[in-house]
Amino acid sequence: MRLIGLAGWSGAGKTTLMTRLIPEMTRRGVAVSTLKHAHHAFDVDRPGKDSYEHRSAGARQVLVASANRWALMTELRGAPEPTLAELLRHFAPVDLVIVEGFKRDAHPKIEVHRAENGKPWLHPDDPYIAAIASDVPPPSGRLPHAHLDAIEAIADLVLAKATPLEAFLARG
Repeated sequence: MRLIGLAGWSGAGKTTLMTRLIPEMTRRGVAVSTLKHAHHAFDVDRPGKDSYEHRSAGARQVLVASANRWALMTELRGAPEPTLAELLRHFAPVDLVIVEGFKRDAHPKIEVHRAENGKPWLHPDDPYIAAIASDVPPPSGRLPHAHLDAIEAIADLVLAKATPLEAFLARG
C-alpha cells in the first residue's frame, strides 16, 4: 500500500481533482481508497434510521451491513480526534490511499492551488509537499507541477510521489 495526500485551501479544487483522479487510477489498474478530513460536524446517518437510533442510545460503534456494502460508525463521545496514522490503520489493503485534507500532517502531499482563491501557497512552508497541481505556474520551479486539468500528468505525479504506507505508519 502507498500513501499520498491532496492538500490545499478550501475552494482550491481538491474534491474535484479527487473525483477525476480516482477513475484515472482505476483505468491504470490501481486500486484506490480515500480518506477525507471533515472540518465540521458531519453525519452519514439520519434520524429515524435504526443505526442512528443505536448511536443516539449511546452505542460507541454501529456497524451497518448489506449485500452491497458495510459501514462502521464510531462515536468519539468526547475522546480526542484520531490521528491520520490511527485512521489509516483501518483500511483494507489497496494499492494507493489518497488523503484529502490533513494538510498539516507529515505525509507526502500534492498541493492543490487555485489562483482565484487568493490564498498563499503551502509548499514554501511544508517540506512534505512533493509536487503541485495548479491552474497557474508555481512561484518557484523547485517542485514538479502539472495543470489542474492535466489529470494524466497529475496521476503520474501521484504514482511517482506516493510513499509506502508502512513507512509513514512506522514514523507515527
